[in-house]
Amino acid sequence: MIDQGEIFAPMGALALLTFAVLLVIPFKRVGAARQGRVRPADFRYGESASVPPEVTIPNRNYMNLLEVPTLFYPACLMFYVTHRVGLAAVVTAWAFVGCRVAHSVIHLTYNNVLHRLAAFGLGNVALGVLWGLFFFGR
Repeated sequence: MIDQGEIFAPMGALALLTFAVLLVIPFKRVGAARQGRVRPADFRYGESASVPPEVTIPNRNYMNLLEVPTLFYPACLMFYVTHRVGLAAVVTAWAFVGCRVAHSVIHLTYNNVLHRLAAFGLGNVALGVLWGLFFFGR
């Protein structure tokens, strides 16, 4: 029998990744400002077209970490609240987190669109499986 609290580990890992990417944003922005490549006005309404891609990508990645994971966190909590956390749910949750880590690493480094798409897509499949396990698995 698996400890019900094990579902919190992948949730914590994804939150940690989200905070890590959040920390990258000011470093990129301040660095670009110090080099004279951006001005504070470039961020008045989000990010203007004059903001270099390497400065906008961390913000976009951060937004990705706040979008689809809004379906991940409640799914994990649903397993916990109903005392139905099992090995399949924990493994699937970790698979989703692993794909999100891969997506972020790809996005923030060499940014190959096809590799990024594969990580993003596989993560979405894992998330769908997680929801399927809750509603159809017993």
